[in-house]
Amino acid sequence: MRIAEELGVDFETVNYIHNPPDADELWGIIAKLEDPATAMVRRDSKFKQLELTDDDVATDDQIVAILVKHKQLLQRPIVVTKTRAIIGRPKGRVTELLS
Repeated sequence: MRIAEELGVDFETVNYIHNPPDADELWGIIAKLEDPATAMVRRDSKFKQLELTDDDVATDDQIVAILVKHKQLLQRPIVVTKTRAIIGRPKGRVTELLS
């Protein structure tokens, strides 16, 4: 958010916990995503607790199914414009996309 504000770019923040993307929204992000779709999935303690492996999120269908079922695994931030989407890490990528 701060980067968009500094650049004077209008933006909408979506709280993925209160308003998680549905399957159609996830497919829309994947269609624009410049990163591998599997990068949308956080490999954190929740991922391990669910006993998931990279093989469980190897295809776009698997990624969408996992993220619909376990919204907490959605990597963030994901920055989406009309034509492109990126995982916003490191922060410099966001600046590059929005400039």
